Amino acid sequence: MSTIKSPRLPTYFISHGGGPWPWMKAEMGDTYARLEAALADMPRQIGRKPRAILMVSAHWERPRFTVQANPHPSMVYDYGGFPAHTYQVRYDAPGDPALAQRVQALIEAAGLPAGIDAERGYDHGMFSPMKAIYPDADVPVIQLSLRQGLDPAEHLALGRALAPLRDEDVLIVASGLSYHNLRAFGSQAAAPSRAFDDWLGQTLAQGDQAARAQGLIGWESAPAARIAHPREEHLIPLMVAVGAAEHEAAHRVYYENGFMGGLTVSSYRFGDAPGTQ
Repeated sequence: MSTIKSPRLPTYFISHGGGPWPWMKAEMGDTYARLEAALADMPRQIGRKPRAILMVSAHWERPRFTVQANPHPSMVYDYGGFPAHTYQVRYDAPGDPALAQRVQALIEAAGLPAGIDAERGYDHGMFSPMKAIYPDADVPVIQLSLRQGLDPAEHLALGRALAPLRDEDVLIVASGLSYHNLRAFGSQAAAPSRAFDDWLGQTLAQGDQAARAQGLIGWESAPAARIAHPREEHLIPLMVAVGAAEHEAAHRVYYENGFMGGLTVSSYRFGDAPGTQ
């Protein structure tokens, strides 16, 4: 009996928002309403529930690429100054140690350094957006660290190494933000965030995929680059999503002009999605 193969999954670069925002609606009102709607729409776009998610979070860096292999990850409350109840929130998705081994093997086969962490829990770069994407926590999730040094070319290569997972029903989600400067929010960030976001959109829209990659590698020369990203850990996950869908078009799936009093921010899907056709 022949088996009908599901279409390969797209990849995503998403904003994960600030801290534990899904659990703070009483305090924050509709601040995150548009982001939440965009995240909640991802299951419709991909058209089916994936067997697992590989999440690359801006909030985990290691000397080598490190894969989370905890079968029942705990919570890492990697934020400060939030209400007491947000240090008790839970997102109890299962891990997937077998998938972690598969991810490590793919990375090492590409000549990149990779390790396993059997203790690591979920940080808010994972559990905050996942609360909106799959609120029932019923899809296994493993996290993959960035590599210290934050070399964009190396993280593009990481994405290329991970691309086979898309044909194995694993959704690759890169979690960061297109603008991340905690010292320049509000109206003072309006112009630089818009300038950088415009550049990012133009770069990702290029039909020449080699030129797109080179533009991302040279991101520091973009308008307002170091205002938008004084440190680039929230941008570098994008490289993984692009690398894993290197020859596929970018589709902006979230855009907000005026977020948090002035920011222009965007999220992207790379590749086609059955639910959008």
